[in-house]
Amino acid sequence: MDKKKVAFYTMGCKLNYAETSTIERKFSNLNYEHVSFKEVADIYVINSCSVTKNADSEFKYIVRSFMKKNSKSFIIAVGCYAQLNPKEISYIRGVDMVLGSEEKFKITDYLNKVLLFKRYPAKIISKKTSSYFSSYSIGDRTRSFLKIQDGCDYKCSYCIIPMARGPSRSESIENILKKIRLLFNKGVKEIVLTGINIGDYGKKIYGIHERRPYTFFDLIQAIDQIKEKGRIRLSSIEPNLLKKECIEFLSKSKHFVPHFHIPLQSGSNDILGKMQRRYRRELYQEKVKIIRNLIPDAYIGSDIIVGFPGETHKHFLETFHFLKKLEISSLHIFSYSERPHTKSIAIHGKVSKKIQWKRNKILRILSKKKYLFFCERQIYTKKTVLFENDSTNNEYLYGYTENYIRTKISSNPTFQNTLQNVLLTEVDKDGIMISKSIR
Repeated sequence: MDKKKVAFYTMGCKLNYAETSTIERKFSNLNYEHVSFKEVADIYVINSCSVTKNADSEFKYIVRSFMKKNSKSFIIAVGCYAQLNPKEISYIRGVDMVLGSEEKFKITDYLNKVLLFKRYPAKIISKKTSSYFSSYSIGDRTRSFLKIQDGCDYKCSYCIIPMARGPSRSESIENILKKIRLLFNKGVKEIVLTGINIGDYGKKIYGIHERRPYTFFDLIQAIDQIKEKGRIRLSSIEPNLLKKECIEFLSKSKHFVPHFHIPLQSGSNDILGKMQRRYRRELYQEKVKIIRNLIPDAYIGSDIIVGFPGETHKHFLETFHFLKKLEISSLHIFSYSERPHTKSIAIHGKVSKKIQWKRNKILRILSKKKYLFFCERQIYTKKTVLFENDSTNNEYLYGYTENYIRTKISSNPTFQNTLQNVLLTEVDKDGIMISKSIR
């Protein structure tokens, strides 16, 4: 019997990549052949996102592209969009099955119980999410994403993720350490700790009934005791949850790299209040100052939302001037997107798409300047770069320094998936740092 070909497409965050990889492994010992989503497959699995309207539109586009490749393919939707709007997805032509956040981890069980033929509307299997499922990515990637936490108890007025992901809950420290050792022993050189709200780690640890037996600080201290060699990188962490004691510890860590991604969302306290964020800009400024004092060369990235309801020109200028003075390395800028059932929909003062676009562009230009300035300060410094597996480029190998500077070096196949000491020499026209090897 011929093996059925299965392909996966992942949208959205690092956590989704960790979960897709976990789902892929469920197919490994069964009668399926893994192929790229760019190829013709019998089954396509789309791990969806629903942070913005654009994500919903992208999902529909991906479904159409898979149908063009194989009109008889069986298409399964999983992920946040599938959890939030299963009925809506079930009526998208081409989708045959919709699995909720818990059900997606039992995907092979469901496939064994159904005939893989096209159906309309799609079959929905979904319930409210509350369980915790361990996940990590491994395979072609040079680095691995390891899930340590899921869900969120915060009530930011614009955010739909708590509805899709459920309440904050965590993996046990013991299981996290076990997974880190496993990944390092399999040759992974860098692990990124991911979750929806990783600074909230310790709530509802799977299998432990105490209210909060551990904190995020407990976790990073335990991780740093691991004897296996490898780098650990943090994904996004809320500014109010990044405690001074954590920054001080990370500044001396043997495993954790000097890289912080701390979402700000707005430099205006008025807008932060409307967003129902749990801090004011002064706290954010203080955290950046502590990092810069303790780890001068640390990369500090941030998220900003422009065009939030009620954001006037004055509010935007507050954000711009606040960011301009702030010693951060780069920005991820998002234009506000209305999400159903969020409180921000009812806030007066909608900002037009045209103004959103202009504000987005202004901050993107500022971000490029900040990143270039950050990189130029690193010229002629020695760094350690993790070079990626890439057979498509014969001229250069690419990778990231410990402080997250995108770097390239003249191609040397022996450097692939290895940590190499380099000297940073100049920034090219694309904003990539050119480096040379130090023996």
